[in-house]
Amino acid sequence: MSRADPPFPGTRCAGGGALSARSGGTRRTALALAALALAALAAVALLWRGGRGGGERERPALHSYEPRELVPGGNQPVAPRVAPELEQLERSGLEAAAAYAGEHDSDALIVSRHDHIVFERYWHGTGFDTLADSQSLTPLLAALAAGVAVSHRLIGWPDEPVGAFIGEWSQDPRGAITVRNLLQMSSGLAPAQHGGRSTDLEANALAAPLGGIPGRTRLEQASDPQLLALLIERAAHRRYASYLSQVLWRRVGAADAWLWLDRPGGAAHADCCMIARQGDWIRIGQLLVRDGNYRGEELIRPGWVALMRSPAAADPQYGAYVRLAAAPASYEPYAERDVFAAEGPGGNRLWIVPALQLAILCSGAARGRDREFDESRIPNLIVRAARDYRPPPAQPARDISALVPGH
Repeated sequence: MSRADPPFPGTRCAGGGALSARSGGTRRTALALAALALAALAAVALLWRGGRGGGERERPALHSYEPRELVPGGNQPVAPRVAPELEQLERSGLEAAAAYAGEHDSDALIVSRHDHIVFERYWHGTGFDTLADSQSLTPLLAALAAGVAVSHRLIGWPDEPVGAFIGEWSQDPRGAITVRNLLQMSSGLAPAQHGGRSTDLEANALAAPLGGIPGRTRLEQASDPQLLALLIERAAHRRYASYLSQVLWRRVGAADAWLWLDRPGGAAHADCCMIARQGDWIRIGQLLVRDGNYRGEELIRPGWVALMRSPAAADPQYGAYVRLAAAPASYEPYAERDVFAAEGPGGNRLWIVPALQLAILCSGAARGRDREFDESRIPNLIVRAARDYRPPPAQPARDISALVPGH
């Protein structure tokens, strides 16, 4: 534990003591008491693993993400909960989405519309307040924090070269990499060759050589969000966790969270592994739906979220740590054309539908989704449950004469 951070709330320690039979007690009584003690120890062990009842999965111990650094939250009440019918959503469509999520080993499905929570379903003994690994949702915070830094003129513009902030690269060709390149995973840096856990994330990122032309090719790797977090630290002159708390996490009212550090007092992982209440990510979804406005307060200058979901030149299916088109494994395209999603190799998904003011959070295990999981199924069921949903018009067909001579 580093920086005198408080322990995770709700953690439990298993313990036990000697069980002695009363003098003169029968063998049967002693055996019965022993059985009760073993059952109690088993229950405590289950709680230690994070479970709370039948059908629960064993979870990775959150204390394995140490050392860590506190991201203080605002601890404000969650958005009002209302019946889906009050937000013009058919309950049957939401139940169908929940059934599909449950069939594919989800932990939670939370749906928000117009800043109201309209539907929740939980599995494996979890709830809104359950602490969990945020997995690949974590880089979203770096993208949003960069937007705040641009709003505050700590960063000049999205295409500003990183050499303006990272002195080690001021006279290096890598200094020409732009903020936008880092946001779009197109820095051109060569992928890391080492395996295993790094004990110096900053040094490893700064040592990465160029492997291609920045902005030309998209490559999903930890170094890009890691360098973006470093750039934010250099621009703001403060720890990344502190900046996140001040400009974002506290202002959306989320509870305390933790960033995983590479070593005590070292760099925070910006690419993964933030420990937060799983339900607090619906707040981030609401912020994205409103283009940087959270419940009437402008946190990020309008237009930044639109930039995040603009197609990248290196790969038009992606923006800034978000996917703009349904994954290849999907059976159909998204039902609404403006859907974008935060996703990754883990099981967490956050779908945003600006046209219908919908945010959809579906969390799952860090090991990822099964091969049969359809990435567009859940958002499409919920989009089509909206009574005001209108299917987009069909794309105009191309002139057949341009394809077949003589027609």
